[in-house]
Amino acid sequence: MTRFWIIDAKHLFHGLRPYLSGLLGRRHVVDQKLDNFRRNIRPAALLATGAPLILLAGLLTGCAGENGIGKTVVTTDNHSGPTLHLAGYKPGRSLTGSYLAGRSAQKAHDYGRANEFLSNALGADKSNVNLLRRTFLVSLAGGQIDDAVRVAGQIVTKDPGALLANVVLVVADIKANRLEAALAKLKTIKRRGLSTFLTPLLRGWIVAGMGDSDGAIKALKPLRAISGFSVLHDLHAGLINDYSGRADLAEKNLLQASKRTRRSTLRIVQALGSIYERTGRVDRAKALYVEYLSQNPQSRILLPALKRIRENGPAPKLASGVRDGAAEAFFNVASTLTQENAVEMALIYGRLALDLRPDLALATMLVGGILESLDRYEPAIDVYSTVVPESPLWWSARLRMASNLSAMGRDDEAIDQLRSMADEKTSRPEALVNLADLLRSKKRFSESVEAYDAAIKRIGTIGPRHWTLLYSRGIALERSRQWERAEEDFITALRLKPDQPYVLNYLGYSWVDQGINLARAQKMIERAVELRPNDGYIVDSLGWVLYRLGDFPRAARQLERAVELRPQDPTINDHLGDAYWRVGRAAEARFQWRRALSLDPEPDQVSTIQDKISNGLSAAQPKKGS
Repeated sequence: MTRFWIIDAKHLFHGLRPYLSGLLGRRHVVDQKLDNFRRNIRPAALLATGAPLILLAGLLTGCAGENGIGKTVVTTDNHSGPTLHLAGYKPGRSLTGSYLAGRSAQKAHDYGRANEFLSNALGADKSNVNLLRRTFLVSLAGGQIDDAVRVAGQIVTKDPGALLANVVLVVADIKANRLEAALAKLKTIKRRGLSTFLTPLLRGWIVAGMGDSDGAIKALKPLRAISGFSVLHDLHAGLINDYSGRADLAEKNLLQASKRTRRSTLRIVQALGSIYERTGRVDRAKALYVEYLSQNPQSRILLPALKRIRENGPAPKLASGVRDGAAEAFFNVASTLTQENAVEMALIYGRLALDLRPDLALATMLVGGILESLDRYEPAIDVYSTVVPESPLWWSARLRMASNLSAMGRDDEAIDQLRSMADEKTSRPEALVNLADLLRSKKRFSESVEAYDAAIKRIGTIGPRHWTLLYSRGIALERSRQWERAEEDFITALRLKPDQPYVLNYLGYSWVDQGINLARAQKMIERAVELRPNDGYIVDSLGWVLYRLGDFPRAARQLERAVELRPQDPTINDHLGDAYWRVGRAAEARFQWRRALSLDPEPDQVSTIQDKISNGLSAAQPKKGS
C-alpha cells in the first residue's frame, strides 16, 4: 500500500523518519534472525581481518542557508525504498527546492536523485562549502565517481587537507597511472580518523608501483603501531611482496597474518594458496582450501580454486598491480566499517574499490548488501547484476537478486527465478531453501513445505547447522496443519541445537495452544524467557501457558509485560484481555479486546474477539494439562 506524507521545509531540516516496511502478524515467534543467518549474511562476515572498532572523524555536513518554504511529497511503495515527487519548483531554477529535494533523497538513501538535486543547487551557489561537501558525499555513495572527482577538486582548493576529497583524487591519479601526483596528494592528508590506516595502505601500493618494494613495505609500517591492525599490515605486505616477485617474503607475511587471526580468513587463504600453487606446492594449497571450506561449509568461493588444481591451471595473484592493491585496501576498509555498522561510509569505500577494480566480486557483493540493508532494492539488483557468470559469487548474486525482487513486491519474478535456479543446479539446495522461505513468508505454507522437503533431500545428511532449516519447515508444517511432522522437526531442531530459545518457544506454545504437555511446555518456555527475557512473543507464551494452567494472576503479570514489549501485536493484547477477565477486571479486559481488534488480527480471530467484547468469557476455566 502506498503512503504519502506532506512535509514542509521546517520539518525537512530535522530529517525524515524511516518508513515502516512490513508487520509481524503471527502469534507465534517466527525468528527473523534465523532467516538473516541463512538468507541475508553479508559477504563482510567472510572477510573479517581482525580490525577493532574504528573511531570515525565527523563528517562536515552543515546546512546551507534557506529563504523560503518548499514542499516535498515523499512516497514509500515498499519496492525500492522511499521515492520523491517534487512540487512547487522546477529543478535547476530553485536553490531552496533543489536543496530540500536533495536532502530528502539523501535521507531516503536515494543517492542518485540526491546527487541530481544537490548538483542543481550547487550550480546556483558554487561557493557554498557545505553544499559542496554534501553533493560530494552523495555522488560517492551513489557510485557516481566522475562527479565526485569534479567536486573533490573544488573542495581541496578550499580545504587542501580534506581527507575524503584527497582520497578520491588519489584514486583518479592511480587510475590514470599518475603515481607521483597521487603520492604528493597523500602527503597533504593529516593522520586522523580513517587516514591513520588508509594512507599507509595507499602509500605502500603507490610506492610499490613506482618500483620501490622496500620503500613500499616501509610505508606500511605505521599500521603495526595501531592496535588490532597488524594483521592488515601483514596481509598487504604479503600482497606487495608477491606483486614485486618476492614470493618467499610474501609467504612469511601471510603466515604471520594467519597466526594473528582466530580463524582462517578468506583473503589470506586465497593469497597464500595462490603462492603455494605458483611455487609447486599444490598439495599444501589444496589442504589450505579444504580446511577453510570445512570451517565455512556454506561457502563455495574456493571451489574454483580446487577445480583449478585438478585441471593444473595457472593461479592468479590476488593483486597484480597498483589498482588491484588499492582496491583491496578500500575493500578491507569497507568490510571493517560494515562490521561496525558505519554503513554509509562503508558504501563509499566499497564504491571506490569497485571504481578501481570493477571485477572485484567480493566488493560488489559488499556494496549490494549495504544497499539492500538501506532498503535500496533496485540499486542493489543493479549492483549484483554486474557479477559475471564466471565468478564463484555469481550464484550468490542471483540469490540476492531474487531476494530483492521479493522485497520490491515482485514475488512472482522472484519465485520464477528461484525455481529456474533450482532446476539449473539440481544438486544445490540454496535456491530451494530461499524459495521455501519466500513461500512461507507469503503464507503459501503447503508449497513452502514441498520446497523445504526438496532442499533437505538435496542436503542429505542433516547436521547441527541445519537446525534453522528444520525450524523453518516446522513452522510451515504447523501452519499447513501437518502437526505430527512439524513436531518431529521442532524436536529434531532442539536435539541439534539444545536450548535454542525460539524453537523452545514455538514448540512449547504449540503444545499450549493444543492443551497438551502443558507442564513440559511451561518448563521449555520458562527456559526460553531466561534466554530471551525481552522478547515480547516469548514472554507472551509464558503468560499464556500460565493462563492455560489456571494461574491467572501470574498469567496477567506476564502478559502485561509482554504487551509492554510488543504493544502492537493483536494476539498478545487479546491474551491480556482474557487474563484480565479471569481475575475480575472486566472493563480492562474489554479495553484490551477492543485494542486487539484495532490491530488487524488474523481473520479467524475477529469474530471470537467481537463475541468476547459483547459477552465476555464463559465461566468455565481452561482445563489444566499434564
